[in-house]
Amino acid sequence: MKLIDTVRIWDAAAHNAFSDLIRYRERWLCAFREGETHLSADGALRIIVSEDGRHWSSLARIASPDADLRDPKLSVTPDGQLMLLAAACRYDLPGGTYRSLTWFSDDGRRWGEPHAVGDPDFWLWRVIWHQGSAYGFGYDCREYGLVRLYGSDDGKRFAPIVDCPFGTGFPNESSLAFADDIAHCLLRRDGEPSTGLWGTSRPPYATWAWQDIGVRIGGPQLLRLPDGRFVAAVRLHDGRIRTALCSIDPATAELTELLALPSGGDTSYPGLVFHEDRLWISYYSSHEEKTAIYLSRVEVGRRDACRT
Repeated sequence: MKLIDTVRIWDAAAHNAFSDLIRYRERWLCAFREGETHLSADGALRIIVSEDGRHWSSLARIASPDADLRDPKLSVTPDGQLMLLAAACRYDLPGGTYRSLTWFSDDGRRWGEPHAVGDPDFWLWRVIWHQGSAYGFGYDCREYGLVRLYGSDDGKRFAPIVDCPFGTGFPNESSLAFADDIAHCLLRRDGEPSTGLWGTSRPPYATWAWQDIGVRIGGPQLLRLPDGRFVAAVRLHDGRIRTALCSIDPATAELTELLALPSGGDTSYPGLVFHEDRLWISYYSSHEEKTAIYLSRVEVGRRDACRT
């Protein structure tokens, strides 16, 4: 894979971070959090739009008077609506309280009222739509050590499918991808151990097998290419912290770095879209003078060209 170019697409706020990217009705939409700092209590969600991926303008801003809104994720529902998923964090309550929310829109500019989804203090990180249903793991923000798979038919009500408890480490951020009906999950862990996990499950997704990938990751975004390869955009910590594009072998759970993106310091939380034989990757980074949102385009070689 070859890096074509990288452009900074937004830096208006003091801290611009935690991005996601989608192509919707022939336009690019990027969502991210704006705030004073990485953990400030004033987080709001900004959505920007572009026709060509180079020239961007603000489309919408969503804020809460009493909560920090964090980590927006974009998807398209089976009936063609945009769905925005994010977490609302109330730091003024003892221990903090977390609630996952969804909003819906027909154009990305006008959004309806939020729907509280999942369970309180379970952070529903990212969802993917598969055969008319949405699936995603939420992680326990109070007790740690537990992720819970949720499913939904409309994005407004998510029901638990299965709990996956882990005896060690702190499992949290995740991303799902499907190969036919087989679900795969790339899962971040912190603490001891701090290496990520690769999960696999078959319908009805009530039983999961997990493998240790042996690499510490952050902000995972997983995508299966049309030729069957799995790619992931993650933060890597081995030596220099960076946002990188990686491949992952679904059988062995081996993660291989393919390309380091221009990044460093406070960085990661990518959005990943395959469009016209290229990967488009949104992410944030602080390797320049401030924390800003970037967009990279990557040329994807043919699968058979990678064989030796």
